[in-house]
Amino acid sequence: MNNEAVENINIIEWNRLCTPHEIRTEFPLTENVALTVRNGRENIRNILSGQSDKILVVVGPCSIHDPIAAIEYAKRLVRLQTDVQHAFILVMRVYFEKPRTTTGWKGFINDPDLNDTFEIDKGLRKARQLLVEINSIGVPVGTEALDPITPQYIDDLVSWSAIGARTVESQTHREMASGLSSPVGFKNGTDGNTAVMINAIKAASQPHHFLGIDRDGLCSVFQTKGNGFAHAVLRGGGGPNYDSVHIRLVEAEMHAANVRPNIMIDCSHGNSLKKPELQPLVFEDCIKQIVAGNSPIIGLMLESNLNWGNQSLTTDVESLQYGVSITDACIDWETTERILQSAATQLAKSDAS
Repeated sequence: MNNEAVENINIIEWNRLCTPHEIRTEFPLTENVALTVRNGRENIRNILSGQSDKILVVVGPCSIHDPIAAIEYAKRLVRLQTDVQHAFILVMRVYFEKPRTTTGWKGFINDPDLNDTFEIDKGLRKARQLLVEINSIGVPVGTEALDPITPQYIDDLVSWSAIGARTVESQTHREMASGLSSPVGFKNGTDGNTAVMINAIKAASQPHHFLGIDRDGLCSVFQTKGNGFAHAVLRGGGGPNYDSVHIRLVEAEMHAANVRPNIMIDCSHGNSLKKPELQPLVFEDCIKQIVAGNSPIIGLMLESNLNWGNQSLTTDVESLQYGVSITDACIDWETTERILQSAATQLAKSDAS
């Protein structure tokens, strides 16, 4: 008789994770924090439904690796929101999970100590704690929904969610998006394919049944009513796609699919060829399109940090430069502030004319 194992052949070990209820209890949703989340979601929904002509801007680091720097960024952002509130709704980009094409650091939740120790339990706690702190400052948060289990730990603190280019075709992520409490943006595929993005928006707007875990960590079947605030995010791929011609073509595709043509432009990734110095040019071009009128652009995304560029993650974590990305290169705060204030002025003049 062959006693060779037939299951878990490639599993070394497994460890039980703290439950969503435990972490939510440890870092609770206070009324002040809940107000930021509710207002953030309502402002975004008003933009997507056409009740507000403000522009949504999701702005912040490519990824979060240093909570102290993230808090400093949030404090700067809340002051900037006051200056540009007549034109923009600012949402801080707080990305904890990073999809990888091959290998690499998978984000703050997966490896919070940046040293391949993969203390995911610790990462979830620190991520939720940071979200509570940022919302308490008065800054709504946007993040990428990558792992289908993670939302049970942090979804109540998120005002805007993204489904990335690598997962836009995934049935699991479309089902998950249908149940997210926040508006959700779907990016076009890494190759520039926009049909998969539009199909994802349609799928997420419909009811679904899918497997997940509840707040007690038990396997459950979730039934959703569909997310009525799913929208498109153009991020380039095979070349930029933020220009007016591409936008009109995507708008026509969305109309043909009976999908409301709400389009956000990601000024980074393929649209800037991952060169931070090109992000302001993409942003300014899109603002010109909006000022010219009759544009389906409802939002913009910027990868921005306290300081310019990026740096490699090494084993000497203490040597990392403060406020500099360890993933994609970002524009610095001064550039962020300048282009947002300038654009707000342009939009105000356009409204007055």
